[in-house]
Amino acid sequence: MSKMIEVFVPDIGDFDDVEVIEVLVSEGDTISVEDSLITVESDKATMEIPSSHAGVVAKIKVNVGERVAEGSLVILLDAAAESETVAVEQPEPEKLPPIEKAPELKAAPAKTAHIRKPSPTININHDNFKKAHASPAVRKFARELGVDLSQVKGTGNHKRVLKDNIQDFVKQALREPSGGRANLGVEPMPEVDFSQWGEVESKKLSKINILTGKFMHRNWVNIPHVTQFDEADITELEAFRKKSNIEYADKGIKVTMLSFVMKAVVMAMKEFPRFNSSLDVSGESLIQKNYYHIGIAVATPDGLVVPVIRDVDQKSLGELATELREVSIKARDKKLKPSEMQGGCFTISSLGGIGGTNFTPILNAPEVAILGVSRSKMQPVWNGSDFEPRLICPLSLSYDHRVIDGAQGAAFSSYLGKVLSDVRYLLM
Repeated sequence: MSKMIEVFVPDIGDFDDVEVIEVLVSEGDTISVEDSLITVESDKATMEIPSSHAGVVAKIKVNVGERVAEGSLVILLDAAAESETVAVEQPEPEKLPPIEKAPELKAAPAKTAHIRKPSPTININHDNFKKAHASPAVRKFARELGVDLSQVKGTGNHKRVLKDNIQDFVKQALREPSGGRANLGVEPMPEVDFSQWGEVESKKLSKINILTGKFMHRNWVNIPHVTQFDEADITELEAFRKKSNIEYADKGIKVTMLSFVMKAVVMAMKEFPRFNSSLDVSGESLIQKNYYHIGIAVATPDGLVVPVIRDVDQKSLGELATELREVSIKARDKKLKPSEMQGGCFTISSLGGIGGTNFTPILNAPEVAILGVSRSKMQPVWNGSDFEPRLICPLSLSYDHRVIDGAQGAAFSSYLGKVLSDVRYLLM
């Protein structure tokens, strides 16, 4: 014969009422004594309210956002089965388990009265979490670790999520380059229905767009970026480039400014070796590289890709120009191999053919620096006696502040400008 048991909120200390921020069980769940039912939040802390009885959840009597107090009805339990009818007597308030008399819910000293510990479940999608196939004990374990059950692949019967699945999920997250730190406790972006304001259209992002977005977000969140802005007088260099192209015309080679920038960057990397290094996984050692492979950001109809030109220090301007043309064509035709986009030491992103005065490029980890090149323009420059027109190229150098300090960043940028301003350095 069915026996319904009412489960109430026990003594919660000095608080008159608290807000329900999470319902941890669903109707039909089989629960045991001490399984958590709801999570409540005061202005100082959060805590979970456990069940005083075992049975099957017949009816949930509270909703997220409601306020409850001692004695509020939480759920109705069906304790028909003999194994589920053994009830635990409600203890007197002074004998409640530690979770119901949690120290953090007591009045805090005045100087810490406004300090609040974030809930570990802040980034969990509660609707999806509720739909996941898992026992209350496994749900509780997932909440303690801040794991969204909807993202865990279950290996139990009917794909039920097991405790081992959650442990494996956490281990995998810690092995990722972000070290499981990417969310930083920040609340997720809200889901917005834009159609409420007018006609909309959904367009699927390309795979390259999606991957680039993930990598850039990871790099931006995990690496402390600093961007150094500078300028290079490339008046003589541009004149030399045009003259060279006339001489190379019969060979079908057209040298772009990017080839010169690549050679200049390698010279600067040799002068400042830290720019040709990467942090190891521990973050406590530098891996110094003795090769010079430069990545070149190429815009394609499907998104940004970065093919790598190897051994730039060993190639002539003509060889670099030819290789740049070849990889750009392959990138736009989607013919680049994964191996052709790996192993870079430093990346150059050139927007000179498009426009802009400066920008802040995001690092291509595990590299520690990236150079942004904007459109050059003629500017009046004082030569000591009068102004003369000079072709000025804006440079934007972003670097990893864990590896490179501000003085090194400014010195690298200044040296790069000096090399680009005098073509003789590039011919040495």
